[in-house]
Amino acid sequence: MISKYITDNGTLREINEFTPGMWINLTAPSHDESLEIAEKYNIDLADVRAALDEEESSRVDVNEDYVLILFDIPTVEIRHNQEAYTTIPLGIIWTDEAIITVCSVETPVIKHFIVNHLRDFTTKKQVRFTYQIIYRTNMLYQSYLRIIDRRRLEMEEKMGGITENADIVNLHELESNLVYFDTSLRANRMIVDRLTRYSGIKKFPEDQELLDDVIVENLQAIEMTQIYRDILKGTRELMSTMIDNRQNEIMKYLTAITIVMAIPTIISGIYGMNVNGEGMPFSQSTYGFAIVCGITLLVCLIVAFFLKKRKML
Repeated sequence: MISKYITDNGTLREINEFTPGMWINLTAPSHDESLEIAEKYNIDLADVRAALDEEESSRVDVNEDYVLILFDIPTVEIRHNQEAYTTIPLGIIWTDEAIITVCSVETPVIKHFIVNHLRDFTTKKQVRFTYQIIYRTNMLYQSYLRIIDRRRLEMEEKMGGITENADIVNLHELESNLVYFDTSLRANRMIVDRLTRYSGIKKFPEDQELLDDVIVENLQAIEMTQIYRDILKGTRELMSTMIDNRQNEIMKYLTAITIVMAIPTIISGIYGMNVNGEGMPFSQSTYGFAIVCGITLLVCLIVAFFLKKRKML
């Protein structure tokens, strides 16, 4: 889908024609739509569709007629029947007449500029617009990171009860999300550094403060990701330890029961041997069976009391 926008007097409006200073937003464009934009602005078709490849790496390509900027943005997907987070490429192309954004899905990063009325936002200043997009991307990373941390806290609260396989899978998903975020954020940092050093960019003094904010928020997102990864690693180790402890408690309990239950088996086995009855205690007594059962019960109770004091029962 192709959407065209331009700002007039600080107001963003959608247009139908191609106009200098416009913003062209491509959302999951078809091959024909990509070809139309490529021919219109003399852009390599592969560069127009580069952001549609989920495995495309972040980079800045400077060509004679345009500049291609690729970086990763966070997005939500469904894994194991629940929401999870990953990253996908977002492409920004600078030309003399327009700025073009390309993404495979409709993303909150771009929607933020379409829905909200932002101060100092204009489609005619490509560098500032790019910095604003990257800034918004960093803020979205931080928002998703806080959601991930809240999910971790919810899992920790449930650890006192029964830990199910789903909890272990969810914990692994959270770790995977942080790995994606960490890799993408560090790649995005290199993109910002490249844009800072690129001499071909028309830099304005008022953009420097925005660039500083972009760098700060990117570093903060990287630090948050690293901190949450370390905490999540500790949570995984805690869960593993608690599962091992529960297993040890169960094994200790079963062992104690086995010891107690072995006593009647041993005594009954001895009395069941094919020997002369005169040599067996209480064999000549009318109440011999009851006496043996009583002694067996008493021995079981003594052993159970001993195991209880040793905290095995």
